Amino acid sequence: MFHKSQYKGGDMKPKYLTKLGQVPQLSQEDIKALAPVSEQFIFRTNEYYQSLIDWDDPNDPIRKIVVPDVSELNEWGRLDASDEESYTVGHGIEHKYDSTALLLVNEVCAAYCRFCFRKRLFMDDNDEVTKDITEGLAYIREHPEISNVLLTGGDPLIMSTSKLEPIIQQVREIDHVRIIRIGTKIPAFNPMRIYNDDSLRAMFEKYSLPEKRIYVMAHFNHPRELTQEAVRGLDFLMKSGAVVINQTPMIAGVNDDPQVLSELMNRLSYIGVPPYYVFHCRPTLGNRPYTLPIEKAYEIFELARMRGSGLAKRARFVMSHSTGKIEIIGLSARNIYFKYQRAAENRNSSRFMVYKRNPEAFWFDDYNELVDDYILEDERAMRQEPAFDFEYA
Repeated sequence: MFHKSQYKGGDMKPKYLTKLGQVPQLSQEDIKALAPVSEQFIFRTNEYYQSLIDWDDPNDPIRKIVVPDVSELNEWGRLDASDEESYTVGHGIEHKYDSTALLLVNEVCAAYCRFCFRKRLFMDDNDEVTKDITEGLAYIREHPEISNVLLTGGDPLIMSTSKLEPIIQQVREIDHVRIIRIGTKIPAFNPMRIYNDDSLRAMFEKYSLPEKRIYVMAHFNHPRELTQEAVRGLDFLMKSGAVVINQTPMIAGVNDDPQVLSELMNRLSYIGVPPYYVFHCRPTLGNRPYTLPIEKAYEIFELARMRGSGLAKRARFVMSHSTGKIEIIGLSARNIYFKYQRAAENRNSSRFMVYKRNPEAFWFDDYNELVDDYILEDERAMRQEPAFDFEYA
């Protein structure tokens, strides 16, 4: 069953809203209270996405995604919670894991998630993003171990196709790059931008090749985002030759309910968009109202997976830690079990770790009683070859 938006614009481009005063459902008292939040952490949404909000529900999950919360001002977390800066190897390029590089191609999104882990990019004094990817492309050419390139920012699909296609073309011309990934929430925030653009279809048809695919890493957080318009956009992408998968953080008040999360994963599987990762919300500055203790979040994740078919439960529950992508794979009465899915240092690849449980832990660093661990070594790991990349890999 499709969720119906209340958007009255049809296939028209939705108007973007960048000031709280442009949201008529907010009272003057709300606007005054939230002003300091929007001054510190940027606010942006659009009329289509606003139409998904039930304004009669003060705890509406879609509202939670884009409308500021005064609790964001609580001093908690840090701006670069995964230490992305330490893996920056050139202007606009990160290389954390050996096979994957990340290009920051813009600093604008169709709307800004309140729990964004990269909100530092949208601050006036940040210059990590570049519109000139020459340095990044040169780096990728010089590193034949890079088979995957992730385009992100910001959201690459908010760019016009005439600006995005030259980037895709230049990356595709690098022979050892087999997969191009586009990290985007446009399919949820503004699906009309997708299915109204025949040049976008032509771009995917040209550059998503039988053995060198373009993957669209969609970001649907709640089943209500899967409107008729959104499903039409996803179908457009898949018929254009893109491989579409979904990843979402677990967000308090949005999808931290087994029924909601299972509905999201099941609906995505019906559409043909496999659930990929469910991320534990990072301890980024401003994110305290959106995150959960790790062990509680894991239990929600497993309860959600129990309610789906095998195709709906392919997601893994992971943390994008500074040392790598760490999967939470189980709990026992006393212990919690972790495994590296990707590691910044190859010797940690597939490392299995057992820690004593800590119900108050919000991040991997909060566990300090290691019970056991095991490393499956191979020749490459023994040589400790350098490895890099980025988190959403």
